[in-house]
Amino acid sequence: MEEPNIKDAIRWMWSLGDYAALAEHLEPHAVELAQRCRLQPGTEVLDVGAGNGNFAIAAARLGATVTATDLSPAMVEMGRARSNALGLTIEWLEADAEKLPFAGAHFDVVASVFGAMFAPHPDLVTSELFRVTKPGGRVAMANYGPKGFLPRFTALLSARGPAPPPGTHSPFEWGETDEVHRRFAGLTAAIEVYPQALTFEFESLEAGWAFWERTNPPLVALSTMLTPEQLADLREEGRRLFAELNQSAGGSRLTLESDYLQVLARKA
Repeated sequence: MEEPNIKDAIRWMWSLGDYAALAEHLEPHAVELAQRCRLQPGTEVLDVGAGNGNFAIAAARLGATVTATDLSPAMVEMGRARSNALGLTIEWLEADAEKLPFAGAHFDVVASVFGAMFAPHPDLVTSELFRVTKPGGRVAMANYGPKGFLPRFTALLSARGPAPPPGTHSPFEWGETDEVHRRFAGLTAAIEVYPQALTFEFESLEAGWAFWERTNPPLVALSTMLTPEQLADLREEGRRLFAELNQSAGGSRLTLESDYLQVLARKA
């Protein structure tokens, strides 16, 4: 079931924006998940949908032997440059989370931090994550959940963008405990889930919008499709959304919170 137009669009979108700045906000959560995996020197690790390498780098620093993959060539290039600059040995490859180029039962830990959740076919993602994991190995994920800032922000953008293909699943389903259990049913010997929260803080509402307009690939992509009038309307509605969701007392600063789910499953 190959959809080259969808995958090409995804590759293009994730080449946009200042993703490295966004990844700084996400890195502590990748580090925490790597620590939950109890990685040891020599552990064979695969990072799927690795972005610029937050989890891969955390794993390498713990002594693991790491392979990192992403669908986007831009992300692979960015991640390779980052890990090389840090003096870490990580093998970087372009790869589709729905069709991983590895033999079965190859890795001790297969992880994805806010990455594979965006692939359009979650059943294929699940199958591939477990296929390349050794029996008794771990599949670990961090997935945005359906509550808080990020799903509301995504809905705002989606309402102005192209309609998704029929049958497309929301990536935020990966952040629902019951849905993860359903998708992993029959594949795990044990599964642990840890509800967590992300917090994004900015000096002001205007600074927050400027950050997302500069860093967020879907917003940058959408901005290329809108007229100046439509973009102005989007900015105004976005600022209203930020004001509604602001958790800062007094409202002078901007604090946006969003839930996510850490998942740690042991392959049967």
